[in-house]
Amino acid sequence: MGTSLQPIHTLSPGANLGAYIQTVSSFDVLSAEEEKRLAEDLYYREDLDAARQLVMSHLRFVVHIAKSYSGYGLNQGDLIQEGNVGLMKAVKRFNPEKGVRLVSFAVHWIKAEIHEFILRNWRIVKIATTKAQRKLFFNLRGQKKKLAWLTHDEAKAVAKDLNVELSQVYEMEGRLSAHDAAFDAGVDDDDDTAWQAPAHYLEDRRFDPAAQLEHDNWQETSINSLSLAMEGLDDRSRDIIEARWLSEQKSTLHELAEKYGVSAERIRQLEKNAMKKVRAAMEA
Repeated sequence: MGTSLQPIHTLSPGANLGAYIQTVSSFDVLSAEEEKRLAEDLYYREDLDAARQLVMSHLRFVVHIAKSYSGYGLNQGDLIQEGNVGLMKAVKRFNPEKGVRLVSFAVHWIKAEIHEFILRNWRIVKIATTKAQRKLFFNLRGQKKKLAWLTHDEAKAVAKDLNVELSQVYEMEGRLSAHDAAFDAGVDDDDDTAWQAPAHYLEDRRFDPAAQLEHDNWQETSINSLSLAMEGLDDRSRDIIEARWLSEQKSTLHELAEKYGVSAERIRQLEKNAMKKVRAAMEA
C-alpha cells in the first residue's frame, strides 16, 4: 500500500471532523488481492496489523454511510464513531473464504451500530423498542418526504410495503411527530404555567406505601394458606407437589414414577388430585 496508515487510536472524528474526513479519504483503497491477503493473515494467523489495515482502509466507507443519517439531528462525529465500531466488529468476523468483499459484509454491522445509537439518543422517550417498530422508524422517516400527516392511502401503502399493520404505521407516525417535554417546570416558568409540568400530575405508583403493604399482606396470606393446604395432604402427595411445583429443580413425572415404583400416568393422577385438594383448601 502506498499510503502509510496511522494507528487507529490517533484517529477520532470528534475533535476536528473535517480533518478526520480528509485523513481517512487519503488512505488507499485495497485491491481484491490485497484485501484477501490481509483477511487471511487475520483469519488464520490473528495478525493484528492486518486487522488495522483492513479497518483503516474502510473508514471512508463508514463516513459515507454515516452521512446518510444526518437528518436525525445527531452529531456527525458520533455517528461515524459508532459506525467505526460496527466496522471493527465486521473485520473481526470476516471470513475471506466466503468470496465476498469486506465492504459488502461490513455494511450490515456498520448500519446496525448506527441504528442502535440513533434509537438510544434521538429522543429521551424511546420511540422504537420492538423489531417491527425499528423497521418502521427508519423506513417511515425515509418515505415521509413532507411535513404533513400521511393520508389514509399513503399509510396503507407504507403498511403494505413494510409488511406491518396499519395501526402500527399511525402509532409510529405519532411518535415521530411528537416532541419531548421536560418533566419538571423550567426555572423561568411562573406560577401560572409551572403547574402544567408533568411532575405535578404524573404519579409513580410503583412505590406507593399502601399498595406495597397490600401486596405484602396478600403474599403473606397466600403463603400461609398454601402451607396449611399442604399439611392436609398425605406424605406422597405432598412430596409430588413440592417436587413438581415448589422446588428449584423440578422433577419429571418419570423421575417420580421411578421413585415410587408406579407409572408416570399414576403420578399425574396423584398430582391432579393433590392440586384439587390444595385449591379447595386455599379457597375455603
